[in-house]
Amino acid sequence: MYVLPPHLANGARSYAELYADILASYRSSPLISASSVTILVSADVDALCSARMLSTLLHQDDIIHRIMPIPGYGQLEAAFDDAANRPELRTLILLNLGGLLDLATEEWFGKAGPSLKIHVIDSTRPTHLANYFEAPDVHVWDDGSVAKLSEQLRKSFEFTFTAPEYVSDSDDSDDFDSEDGEAQEQSEEDEDAEYGDRDSTSGKRRSLGDNDKPSKRRRKGHDRPKKSIREEYNYHQKVVNQYYYSGISYGQSASATIYILATVLERVDNDLLWLAILGLTYQYTASRVSREYYDSQQSIYEDEVSRLNPLPSDGVHTSLNPDDVSVRSSEELRFMLFRHWTLYDAMFHSSYVASKLGIWKERGRKRLTGLLAKMGFSIGQTQQPYAHMDIDLKRDLVQKLNDVAPEYGLVELSYPSFMRYFGYRSQPLSAADAVEGISALMDIANGVKIDIEIEGARNGGEWFGGGRAWEANAGREFTKKKGEGDVSEQRQVTPSDGGQPNLDGAPPNPYADLHARTHIWWVKNFWTAYDALDE
Repeated sequence: MYVLPPHLANGARSYAELYADILASYRSSPLISASSVTILVSADVDALCSARMLSTLLHQDDIIHRIMPIPGYGQLEAAFDDAANRPELRTLILLNLGGLLDLATEEWFGKAGPSLKIHVIDSTRPTHLANYFEAPDVHVWDDGSVAKLSEQLRKSFEFTFTAPEYVSDSDDSDDFDSEDGEAQEQSEEDEDAEYGDRDSTSGKRRSLGDNDKPSKRRRKGHDRPKKSIREEYNYHQKVVNQYYYSGISYGQSASATIYILATVLERVDNDLLWLAILGLTYQYTASRVSREYYDSQQSIYEDEVSRLNPLPSDGVHTSLNPDDVSVRSSEELRFMLFRHWTLYDAMFHSSYVASKLGIWKERGRKRLTGLLAKMGFSIGQTQQPYAHMDIDLKRDLVQKLNDVAPEYGLVELSYPSFMRYFGYRSQPLSAADAVEGISALMDIANGVKIDIEIEGARNGGEWFGGGRAWEANAGREFTKKKGEGDVSEQRQVTPSDGGQPNLDGAPPNPYADLHARTHIWWVKNFWTAYDALDE
């Protein structure tokens, strides 16, 4: 089933009531409470920020919980198997994953029993209709997307979910056109009985979109011809499939959902606001949401920034004191890390600029140079660190880009964003730069191997020597920050499978071992990025 945000709930259950259910379930079983709450986190910045925010709220309520990074569906299946074998598990929270799966089937959580409550906080659309309407133990924290579903889609889903599946057109044509129809119908009834026995013994509910063999059972006691019912079923199935195959889109970020929860609980502060801003910025810089949607959400966060961070009367844009950790509005450019790099390199390596100008071609690089020249920026100025550029050029940068860049097909180069201040410890950090840094940590925080060609090695004479691999950040081990030994947060680092010898004495699968080591490497990156959110 689904719940709506407070402003759309109209007095019905909302986020705060679901969170209260999580607390009540945890406190009602003190003997098993230490392992009764698990959070599964997807591999993106928005999910990482929402996990940090939710963990903060749970810490404030003294709720012990476990966080498990999930880089892919292989680890998701392992987590589901773990949930089925842990009867003490009462609450499972999925952040940016699981929405498109029929979680109540035995392929996923059907074996866990009614004691397990599943909470889905996923920005990915579409969401499986069974999670919306037919799974009482699955709670979808919706943003109002369910209200946009047509009434026809709901009726079609109800029909296909409750009605038996009918034979395909080819089988039906045999039923109605064969001269030996009665004998064939008798054989089909016998086959139906056998198939029904197998289905009843498994107790498995069929998931929408599966390619399993359809049941050939017929409704009894209806007055309409079988062929007309079959055609009606096929029509409704087509409507449902059109919903699932319409493509992937994204709605309200998971971090925004947790921020709404914190607002209702009256626990909002600058730290939670900053993480929610990072989640929205990640959606926009990753082209998951449109500019129109981003502007609508940004205006909401701008009001929150003004409420929590009143500007000084003189309007200065520097840290006010050594402990100033305020968040303020700013104008951002779609150039990667340009404040920490040279302007030319930031534009050259920007995915938006590269795709518009064709940077990978010589003509594209000339167009970039021509753009900077037309703006009045010399090559020497643009290829020195941005902090060392002339103040006049930096002050007029946004205005000149807005005047000249549209001639090169570069529109919406600037957008409203936010910056976080850190007192006198460092320069302010923009939300876009923070997203880039967190994304890099999740990818290569604990090293990456790069093949280096040396003279006489492979690709330069493979008969005369061997190449070598340079491993960035080699030897760095995963460690928690000092003072983070809080038992209220249990971290999952080691995978539960991969690389183990088989019971029959066969050697271990080398690919399984590689998969296990890759998973451990990614989990280390995840926790490094997770800790960096506080730094």
